Amino acid sequence: MADGAVSADEALRRLIDGNERFRRGEIRFPTAQKEILAQLARGQQPYATILGCSDSRVPPELIFDVGLGELFVVRVAGNVYSPEVSGSVQYAGSHLNTSLFVVLGHAECGAVKAALETKLHAAQQHSRIQILVDDILPGLADLDLQLPESLQLERAVEANVRWTMRQILDSPEGKVALAEGRKKLVGGIYDIASGRVRFLQPQQ
Repeated sequence: MADGAVSADEALRRLIDGNERFRRGEIRFPTAQKEILAQLARGQQPYATILGCSDSRVPPELIFDVGLGELFVVRVAGNVYSPEVSGSVQYAGSHLNTSLFVVLGHAECGAVKAALETKLHAAQQHSRIQILVDDILPGLADLDLQLPESLQLERAVEANVRWTMRQILDSPEGKVALAEGRKKLVGGIYDIASGRVRFLQPQQ
């Protein structure tokens, strides 16, 4: 259970340590103990917000080995930043006061694959899926189309994470938080094969 006074750097350290436990098979994810449930019933104090993909293989609470109430998780295919998602992220910042925000993409993302198919081959998806794809495409504008197919997807996943981060930073609340230094935003890529989360270095 978070204590409500965790810095962004400490929050990131907890996530990194938890992912290491997950990879070693030493997770300590708690059961629904009565004391924990009673405490959570009085309110929540998550120390980090995760905007991740809906993919069933990428549950943030497990891959970061955290307990109930420690993360505020928003999940949508392709970790896209829609108006509805932005409302959830804003709620986490203004009402829950989480200091760390993580945009979490993952290897072999189906939504990013669909966006690549549209970009490379003008493929059209079902109507609602195409709306999702259209949200991803702007982030792939600078993708090197001469790369091998597997590397293209890898780079596209990272580009999509950075695109979502840019949208958050360009939002009115994001600009204020950045200027005041109150919040920290990082991107990460989860490797499904190894279980490792690679946190991205800021672009120069």
